[in-house]
Amino acid sequence: MIYVFLANGFEEVEALTPVDVLRRLGCEVKTVGVGGSEITGSHGVTVKADLEEKDVETDGVEMVILPGGMPGTLNLEKSPIVRAAVEAAAKDGAWVCAICAAPSVLGHLGLLKGHRATCYPGFEQELTGAEATGAPVEVSGNFITGRGAGAAMAFALKLGEALCGEEKSRKVGAAMCVPGL
Repeated sequence: MIYVFLANGFEEVEALTPVDVLRRLGCEVKTVGVGGSEITGSHGVTVKADLEEKDVETDGVEMVILPGGMPGTLNLEKSPIVRAAVEAAAKDGAWVCAICAAPSVLGHLGLLKGHRATCYPGFEQELTGAEATGAPVEVSGNFITGRGAGAAMAFALKLGEALCGEEKSRKVGAAMCVPGL
């Protein structure tokens, strides 16, 4: 199972691009509403989540994804269920992914120590123990981080590569007319 956690104030592009790309790859992706089943993004787009956070099961999770946005990132970090799912995934060696401001959640949990990571400019100090690179996307161990909304497609394709292999991910990207593929 792949969970994409959505909290009020999430960045829509950073959340829905990975959902779309991973579903095109045939992955089982569930959006999870933090605080309810209808969640409104930072630009007024309301999404009906597949599940509510109370329905999350941490056994057998392949990947957890935290989109950024404000105050979405802060709302994600306040959720005990989000924190527990992230920590369980990290402990089990599953993929833990965050983009924009959301890598700060991983930093605050101490999960990025000794890893390379990227985030939205100005949040680098929140990546406790990580080497902040400023790259569009970073893969380090079982962590994938992205810089911001402009890197959402590269981030999504890297998630697809991690789960389904580079060739399949590139094929989906090419079919979507992603430049350079």
